[in-house]
Amino acid sequence: MKARILALIDHGRQAARRLSRWRGRRAAIVVCAVAAIPLFTILGTMVEAGVRARLDPDDFLPPTRLYARPLVLRPGAPVSPDAIDATLKRLGYRRVSGRRVHAGEYYRASGGWIVGRRAFRLGSQLDPGGTTVVQLDPWRDRVRAVRDADGNRLPYAALEPELLRVTHAGRIEDRIPVPLEDMPQHLVDAVLTIEDQRFFEHRGIDLTRIGGATVANLQAGEVVEGASTVTQQLAKNLFLSPRRSVLRKVRELFMALALESRYDKEEILSAYLNEVYLGQDGALAVHGVGSAAQFYFGKDVSQLDLAESALLAGMIRGPSLYSPVRHPERAGARRDLVLRLLLERGLIDAAAFDRARARPLGLRAHPTRRVDGRYFTDFVARQLQQPHGGRALTQGLAVFTSLDLTFQQAAEEAVADGLRRLERTYPKLVRDDSPLQAALVAIDPRTGEVLAMVGGRDYGTSQFNRATQARRQPGSSFKPIVALAALSRPPDASSDSDSTFTLATTLADQPLTVETPAGVWQPVNYDRRFRGAITLRDALEQSLNVPFARLGLALGPERIVATARRLGIASPLHAVPSIALGASEVTPLEMARAYGVLAAEGALAPLNAVYAVAGSDGPIRMQFEERGSRPFRAEEAYLVTSALRGAVERGTGRGLRAGGYHGPVAAKSGTTNDFRDAWFIGYTPSLAVAVWVGFDDGRSLDLPGSRLALPIFADFLSEALGRDGGGEFRRPWGMDVVEIDPETGLRAGPGCRGRFELFIPGTAPTESCSPYWARYDARSGRSSRRVESRSLVRELLRMLDREHQ
Repeated sequence: MKARILALIDHGRQAARRLSRWRGRRAAIVVCAVAAIPLFTILGTMVEAGVRARLDPDDFLPPTRLYARPLVLRPGAPVSPDAIDATLKRLGYRRVSGRRVHAGEYYRASGGWIVGRRAFRLGSQLDPGGTTVVQLDPWRDRVRAVRDADGNRLPYAALEPELLRVTHAGRIEDRIPVPLEDMPQHLVDAVLTIEDQRFFEHRGIDLTRIGGATVANLQAGEVVEGASTVTQQLAKNLFLSPRRSVLRKVRELFMALALESRYDKEEILSAYLNEVYLGQDGALAVHGVGSAAQFYFGKDVSQLDLAESALLAGMIRGPSLYSPVRHPERAGARRDLVLRLLLERGLIDAAAFDRARARPLGLRAHPTRRVDGRYFTDFVARQLQQPHGGRALTQGLAVFTSLDLTFQQAAEEAVADGLRRLERTYPKLVRDDSPLQAALVAIDPRTGEVLAMVGGRDYGTSQFNRATQARRQPGSSFKPIVALAALSRPPDASSDSDSTFTLATTLADQPLTVETPAGVWQPVNYDRRFRGAITLRDALEQSLNVPFARLGLALGPERIVATARRLGIASPLHAVPSIALGASEVTPLEMARAYGVLAAEGALAPLNAVYAVAGSDGPIRMQFEERGSRPFRAEEAYLVTSALRGAVERGTGRGLRAGGYHGPVAAKSGTTNDFRDAWFIGYTPSLAVAVWVGFDDGRSLDLPGSRLALPIFADFLSEALGRDGGGEFRRPWGMDVVEIDPETGLRAGPGCRGRFELFIPGTAPTESCSPYWARYDARSGRSSRRVESRSLVRELLRMLDREHQ
């Protein structure tokens, strides 16, 4: 028994010794592992630094910059003095009282302007700016001459284009890359003096500076002096997050060493000066001295003087802390510190120091940004992505768009004010879950350029562009397309005789029932009244549904769809009887373009929001030069224009005159049967505009387009063109003007109530409504019955005196 006990004790001792040895080995493993962590961390950081520390050229490409249409002044070009003043103010030019102007200033005299144009850079191309004299014609608003400061004639003068948007691979920042050789030497000296005086002596890490900063910080009891070199700052800005930590500092050190081993000093310094953060332009981060020079001084970086260079260099430590816009005194003191250090190092003399220190900060007058335009810039981005495979906005392009900021500002104000006014007048339109929306688009019918675009009431709330993406039923605003289908000759027609309709053609305004695969269709007029026989002109001016439903049946839905296609409408259209009343869905942009064909006398211009794109190397990379077509004759388009002018004077567009616009205009309202969509679309010879109002969820408005969309249209047109509008419509030469009886559509004569009507040559009626003039031969001018000469003279005099409306 004793022996067994001793054996158990011995076995326990051996087990204890084995456990002790295992615990010792485990502790040693743990100690070795803990000791290896820093080593592996350092090795991993070195490997990461070697892999990542590469200056990717794409990081230093300028972002894609979208510009509005620049103001170009050419001799003989029409010009609005108020528009020029507004453009200069938007650009931040300061009006001065004397004829001596500097960059960013202008002088206004009775005979024109003297403008100190700022320099600006597009890619590698620099426009140096300079003083430009613009002389006006004293008798009319046209440019008479453009001269430089020495009096030499210039072919044109252009102000710097107004910036709409900056985008760079999803980053919200602005950068204008500038070669190191284009930067003034005093700027380079100022930056290195305040940030890294031993830059050309160290290899990425300045041990001497680290030691000095450590002593200074220990003495002060806080961090009062940094030791990061320019190379370290570049590594941090390009590859690391701004969060402070020991590991980030270690990674920064190794990446700085990797950069120094891979690139020479000039390349590193150039990258740093083009990358360094120097403040905010609203939500846009300003990076690089090129962008900062433009933002703060309205200059190209090559034109900075010593004081301006010192100011930018002093801001690097804290762009917000030393912002000359928000803290001018603090920024001025920091600038003076940089100047004093330059003087101490012998890089400037005492005279230069005194001159620079006495200079004011000299900041540019920043424009008050009143134009949003984000719906438009999104539209441009989609246009550019198609031909470039989605990469167009990440390659440092300068995109010159068609947007006219005067029109855009008028459009944004008209939509915002109009929606507020409607909700105040009609409280039932106020909704919290789905607010009332509106869209407005304006194009130049002659060129197809988009001049203004508003896609909704608030881009920040909804980026859905209702001007280009929302398809809604146009209602009665589609009737001019039906009228054009009736009045025009089909492409396959052999002669004018194939088009049997004129503005004097009578249509039956009587109850109509049509059997369709979808059921019985019974169109009614807006007032549920019937008027009997009515001319096509009157039916269009008064927007009567039943006569147009009959006209659509006579033409056939296929012919209406074909006409819409010839007008540039690409949305799906259903060839059903109700298409004559606008039952298919289209976008406001398509309707503006279709009406633009009428304004352009039958010509269809290619729709375009971009007319040129410049690459980062300067030359124009792309131009949109698609040719237009002429799907309709000028006479055919003018017939519809004539009727739509009548709609403004006598029909559903009468409210446009009450709204204060008195210039030439042709327009039509549109409302769907269930009042879900309200439209007003119209044009002048130089502008086609479509306005839509409605709810996104399709809720009924219970009000027509003449109440909802027309006031917005009127406000925009009055602001964009002035209340007296632009030029007159041009009637094509050779059209016949014949007096007709509006009840029968026949020629008027003695005993008939007459009015004048327009006709394409050869299409005027030959029958007379007169009981004294049964038939008239238009070719011989003879009647089948004798008419008293006195009556004929009286009728001819009436024809000459009255003017066709």
